[in-house]
Amino acid sequence: MHRLAILLVLAVLCLSPGIVRGADWPQFRGPNADGISPEKLANKNWKQNPPKVLWKIPLGDDGYAGPSVAAGKLFIIDHKGNQDIVRAIDIKTGKDVWQFAYEDGEKPNYGFSRATPVINGNKVYALGRLGVLNCLDVKTGKKLWSRNICKEFDGKKPGWEYAMSPLVDGNKLILCPGGPNASVVALDKNTGKTIWKGGGSDVPGYATPVPLMTGGKKQYVTFTAVSLIGVDANDGTLLWSIPWKTSYDINAATPIVLGSTVFATSGYNHGCALLDVSSDSAKIRWETKDLASRFSSPIYHQGHFYGISEPGGDLVCIDGQTGSVKWKQPGFEFGGLVAIDGMLIAADGKDGDIIMSKLSPDSYQELGRTKPLGGQSWTAPIISNGKLIVRNKTELACLAL
Repeated sequence: MHRLAILLVLAVLCLSPGIVRGADWPQFRGPNADGISPEKLANKNWKQNPPKVLWKIPLGDDGYAGPSVAAGKLFIIDHKGNQDIVRAIDIKTGKDVWQFAYEDGEKPNYGFSRATPVINGNKVYALGRLGVLNCLDVKTGKKLWSRNICKEFDGKKPGWEYAMSPLVDGNKLILCPGGPNASVVALDKNTGKTIWKGGGSDVPGYATPVPLMTGGKKQYVTFTAVSLIGVDANDGTLLWSIPWKTSYDINAATPIVLGSTVFATSGYNHGCALLDVSSDSAKIRWETKDLASRFSSPIYHQGHFYGISEPGGDLVCIDGQTGSVKWKQPGFEFGGLVAIDGMLIAADGKDGDIIMSKLSPDSYQELGRTKPLGGQSWTAPIISNGKLIVRNKTELACLAL
């Protein structure tokens, strides 16, 4: 075939809607930190063609640590004996490329570590449940630097220990130790040195911080155990605080930033709200108890929020302008969500069913389900390079999309 003809064929194939274009999932909630994969989905009919399992591997943490994917490897914090183990796993084969172990000899507390490793350039950042933060080389797993944010900032671990993932923002690494005037801290991502600490002295929540820009000023929005706060990205000054009380002080779902508005939700008798945020204040526009996410972060798509809600474990769609319910579908317990190409993929947290439905405010429209592992599955699925990654308490599975 003539070279020009070959190039034309390749161009057509690349534009074909059936081609899945690959993307890494290098941090909590994906490449854009919104729970949405930018890939195209070749198979949208799981009833006739459910995704096939490519590999499964055992996990020893008996818990909920989340996976991330970059540079052809899957990264996750596992556990064995009295050690946490950061594992780099070949995404094609399920075989370990390297492991990095560090001590965690305390008794389990709903398993062990539960944060998602973050990959940025040639570095992996992994935060353990006790506050140990390791910066590792992506290729080899060699430790580049380490800090204990609990000990070094006199932090107070929440009841179920540290669960937030680090946020990489420019040269800064943002974390939430919860120490005296150290609810939020910024570290140099290359050296681990402290840039600033601030944000008050609240015990941390479990959610990952998110950046917001308004009035020409960047801030970081995050949950503490008892409030939703915004801190100045330049120096950590507490800009505003909204009381956010729940039973057991559990604020775990990551807030969603939409321009200068923030959507936040918690379970344990709270609910959700949309806030208007300025450079130094925040005000609730509307609030409702119709979407109360215990720890699974919702998805925002075309003016609507989709999330799994207490008390019954309903998958709920609400209008982003008013908070009114568009539809509810029971049967998801405390599972997690990911979206791709107009589809929603959700886990039934109780039994491990993985369900695909249309990402539509019109109605719940299921397009099939599969059960690659089964059992309690509270960790949100992720998608990378045409593969769906799911886990329960004891196994990790990779499926072909």
